Amino acid sequence: MPVTAKVTRRLIPYLFLCYIVNYLDRFNISFAALEMKADLGMGDAVYGLGAGMFFAGYVTFEIPSNLILQRVGARWWIARIMVTWGALSCCMMFVRTPATFYTLRFLLGLAEAGFLPGIIFYLTHWIPARDRARVFALFLTSTALAGVVGGPVSAALLKLRGVGGLAGWQWLFLVEGLPAVVLGVTTLLYLPDRVSHARWLSTPIPPAICSAPFPGPASRGRSLMRDFLRM
Repeated sequence: MPVTAKVTRRLIPYLFLCYIVNYLDRFNISFAALEMKADLGMGDAVYGLGAGMFFAGYVTFEIPSNLILQRVGARWWIARIMVTWGALSCCMMFVRTPATFYTLRFLLGLAEAGFLPGIIFYLTHWIPARDRARVFALFLTSTALAGVVGGPVSAALLKLRGVGGLAGWQWLFLVEGLPAVVLGVTTLLYLPDRVSHARWLSTPIPPAICSAPFPGPASRGRSLMRDFLRM
């Protein structure tokens, strides 16, 4: 389907990039471990608990985040998630005590909750049901690429130790957090809310796409769950 291919070429590369940034920010804590523990005098137990606090926050806010997403719209909520998680990731460079470490990791989990469901929710409004499995699979290959890119990038940032009076782990959190803030702002400009707002779709839009976008609030969650279970 030509329109589906055009939508895929327009949306997937951008969302692909967003998810790579998300993956890097989620796991950069493991790359920062050696330097950060040595600089701050944290033991393995403190660091392990702090790393796990992310998932405590993520699980706590996952369902509420998805409910809010249905109310305010995927584009705005994805943008909010990216800006707040990017800002909090940058704030990790200011960690000095276990308490601030735990707090920021928990808040980071809260901020990131709902990001992947938000993207899936957004794509269901653009991709016909028969093409969704293929498009979603293409999008989720970003995790593999993030794993390939994350190691070399994080290693290079750690080598900046001493530049500007900052430790390598501080550069790591700062540089890998800023792209999320920038992408969060550009999300509001780049991603259209609905098919009718997509000026780049000049060809006739098939009924399979026209009929899919933006059901009423009462049916959004149910239709998304049915689509997920069909996959």
